[in-house]
Amino acid sequence: MKPILQLYRGYANEEELIVMGHVFKRTYDYDFQKKNLKNARSIINQFRIKTLENFDIYLKCGNQEIHTKTLDDGYFKFCIPLETETSFGWMEYEVSIKDENETITEKGSFIRPHKGKLGIISDIDDTFLISHTQNFFKKIYILLFKNVNDRKVFTDVVSHYQALSSAGRNNKEEENAFFYVSSSEWNLYRFIVKFTKIHKLPRAVILLKDIRRGITDFFMSGRGNHDHKFDKIKHVLEFYPNLKYVLLGDDSQHDPILYERICKIFPVTVKAVYIRQTGKHQKKATQVVLKNLENLEVSVCYYKDSSEAIMHSKSIGLIQ
Repeated sequence: MKPILQLYRGYANEEELIVMGHVFKRTYDYDFQKKNLKNARSIINQFRIKTLENFDIYLKCGNQEIHTKTLDDGYFKFCIPLETETSFGWMEYEVSIKDENETITEKGSFIRPHKGKLGIISDIDDTFLISHTQNFFKKIYILLFKNVNDRKVFTDVVSHYQALSSAGRNNKEEENAFFYVSSSEWNLYRFIVKFTKIHKLPRAVILLKDIRRGITDFFMSGRGNHDHKFDKIKHVLEFYPNLKYVLLGDDSQHDPILYERICKIFPVTVKAVYIRQTGKHQKKATQVVLKNLENLEVSVCYYKDSSEAIMHSKSIGLIQ
């Protein structure tokens, strides 16, 4: 059986390129058909994958071929200096693996954002994708039996995100740096890419949690420690230090607390924080956090409907 190479969207600044992926010994295609049981089987199969550790990987970058090996969970990541001036926008990169006498090559994409002023970082579940993360059984039921084509976004969220993506840009070809950071695992990467394409959400770098490799892990998907989200957001702000950031999340898990920690560490970097209200009432703990952020001169919006978030973004001059 041939090894399978899965690439993820990468990103670059003036000095460094970061691209990543996995090598699988065995994986299963996600079935995008609408039949409920087929969808459940497809989702569960994403957690039945087998990975290859210490496997040779080759990145083609300009005239160079750079060699590394996968980590214990089959994950690989190239962090390499950019020696030649590259252009801006989305660009292709190429990674190869060797299987006996055959070379397997895949092409991925990475973004080097056009010079601008804004970066946007958004959570996924219950921020733009309706997931019911507060209700464990409902969340699992929807994940299993609602096909990607049947899953929903919140009303007006696409308009808000598209406006943020083009904010401050005169050229329609240029986009602001956009990141989706989630506590979902890499197992669900293809689902997320497909979902965001269906709903015409901005093309973004997607940063997820370490891959899981067992059916029992499926029931823990998106749960547990959320520090990886903090680490990834902190990394993005350090990687693009000259941008002002908009953080979007919800009050169903730990986003307000994570975003407060980020704002305290980067006191001049975060411009605005948006938190979606997921229940019938606003949470006191979230209100306290957002009040504290206002004291740090971060603009905040605790909203039920995205139309409120759009009005807020216009009122502070983020979008037209």
